[in-house]
Amino acid sequence: MPPHAFFQVNQEQAEKLYNIALSYADLKGNETVIDAYCGTGTISLYLAQKAKHVIGIEIIPAAIENEEKNAEKNHVKNVEFHAADAADYLSQVAKKGKSADIIGLDSIRAGCSEKVIDAISEIKPKKIVYISCNVSTLARDIERLTQKGYTLQKVQPVDMFPETMHVECVALMSEVAP
Repeated sequence: MPPHAFFQVNQEQAEKLYNIALSYADLKGNETVIDAYCGTGTISLYLAQKAKHVIGIEIIPAAIENEEKNAEKNHVKNVEFHAADAADYLSQVAKKGKSADIIGLDSIRAGCSEKVIDAISEIKPKKIVYISCNVSTLARDIERLTQKGYTLQKVQPVDMFPETMHVECVALMSEVAP
């Protein structure tokens, strides 16, 4: 694993986190999923088991190489990875008029930039599955996405490091029907 790539070190709780994300995505097998901030690609590969196609975006090129090796090693064919800034990549997807059924976010502690939020609203996914290690920026981004036509359905905390203040949250947001 590249030294600057992100990976959940508490494997037992990470599996619970990924299962919640997979459950919230409620994949039926015909969806296109964009996994922004995909790190080493573990969530992308996890979602790929039930999605039609998964696109992972990660800014660290060495992480992309690792992700591609993991996909090959695990015989996962319905996933592709791109070394790109999430804001730039999502903006390009939006400009090209492409869409995704679900966007997964596992953003950095600072949360999503306005450019990411704007691009998501232009792509118009039916669902957003947002994993965050910072409840403050998660709350801020939920508010931003609410203003863009999404509603919060549920949030589940996962205690990644017991007896510390660190908790991951998985939030499900859905597009508000017009």
